[in-house]
Amino acid sequence: MKKITLEDCEYDIIYDYKNGYNKEELINKYTDYFKDYDYIVGDWAYGKLRLKGFYNKNNKKCKELNDFDNLDKYLKENCAFDCAYFVAKKN
Repeated sequence: MKKITLEDCEYDIIYDYKNGYNKEELINKYTDYFKDYDYIVGDWAYGKLRLKGFYNKNNKKCKELNDFDNLDKYLKENCAFDCAYFVAKKN
């Protein structure tokens, strides 16, 4: 399992579909906005990395839109068909 530290937060790359994980791109796109999330999902569209934050179900900030249990729905409805993506889980 790959590990990365982003602004003092440690993450494990728990899923890497079609080699979607690119350390340099993630470092360039990451902002402190994502520190609060339990997961960061990065997907590729038109050669550009997009990031989205998700929460565990037990997190009080969790809503349907950012519930990690709805990741498949997000990928199907909001991402390019069969795109490369990765999931980083905050430690």
